[in-house]
Amino acid sequence: MSLTEDLDLILETALPTDPSFRQIERALIDRCIGEARRYASEGSIEAFLMSAMCLLALPQNGHTRLIPNDAISVLPLRFVSVGRSVQVIGAAPGVTAPRGELIAVNGAGVSQIQAIAEKFLAGTCQRKRVIGPILLAWPYALTRLGFSSNSGTTEYRVQAENGQITNLKVENGNTVPGSMLYPRNEHGKADPAWEPETFVEIKDWQDLGLSIALPSFFDPSETALPKAISDAADRVRVCSDKTLLIDVRGNTGGDFLLTMPLVDAISQRASQQVVVLVDKFTFSAAIVFVAILKHRLGNRLKLIGEEMGDGLTFFAEGGLLDLPVSGAVVRYSSAFHDWKNGTSDETTPADIAQQIVPAGELNLDRKWVARPAVEDAHGAFYQRILKGMNG
Repeated sequence: MSLTEDLDLILETALPTDPSFRQIERALIDRCIGEARRYASEGSIEAFLMSAMCLLALPQNGHTRLIPNDAISVLPLRFVSVGRSVQVIGAAPGVTAPRGELIAVNGAGVSQIQAIAEKFLAGTCQRKRVIGPILLAWPYALTRLGFSSNSGTTEYRVQAENGQITNLKVENGNTVPGSMLYPRNEHGKADPAWEPETFVEIKDWQDLGLSIALPSFFDPSETALPKAISDAADRVRVCSDKTLLIDVRGNTGGDFLLTMPLVDAISQRASQQVVVLVDKFTFSAAIVFVAILKHRLGNRLKLIGEEMGDGLTFFAEGGLLDLPVSGAVVRYSSAFHDWKNGTSDETTPADIAQQIVPAGELNLDRKWVARPAVEDAHGAFYQRILKGMNG
């Protein structure tokens, strides 16, 4: 088997299906294809993967990209974007690494590396911050981007919260499977293997109000999420006088149609305000959930957090391609979504087109970025937000 089979699969399935490529100049597409084909014919897996990443990033659509995680090996450090910085928040078992902000790699500033890496990353600036940190741990990528060292090691400069600087050298041969530290659907948690224990977590803060955490809308069983959403909707209806806080930070999406009973229940409440917590890891169906709520509630809904991982006009649906030779995965799109203006086209599925509304701009009412150290302090933060709403 040859890598050209992987490329042909992309060219025969993803590109013809994905409408986001319609806006890209054919010459630009052909140039990227030519480079990917050259590396494929040489059998250079990592070079081929990065060229395919560049090809699939051309539309700058967050749902269209090559996901290299399962096909590569990375240095044993977990980097995650926090705000506009990159933080070291974990490491492979048995590896000790300082926690803090990544300042430089092999002497080059992180922002300098990110600027060169942009063309390999799909989506908005926030989406690039979500999916980009894996490149900082991938030795081949650092070489391709022009930031490797000649010593056979990679040196990271990390600044702790107290300002202390640590220089950490890692042997380039000391790698682990990429998916061990970087999940396909990056959620930003310290534990890369994190999965939600439940689809809905409700807490009653008595006079302050009610909090509803919604960590994911992806339910392979297709039964647990609808049940959880139904229970949450019932709870909202019987507590209609309570202030409501909804947390969709880290929610990378799934099926927003399954969440509509909760949207309906929230929309039918009286005049109490609703606050929604979002971050750059809020993506896809989770953004749609927020957009519909904002359209229905208007000024009654307050957004707190940071800009989400996509805009309101994008291409989605589609599917996944497992590339049999390289082991990478391609995510491609098939349908147009325009939640900003409330429009659709012939590619939009009818059940989604029926729900599309003009949400306008989803501007933050208050910017706030969580530090990894306070991941477990939700209770205190929820109470502080609710107190502010009631104040």
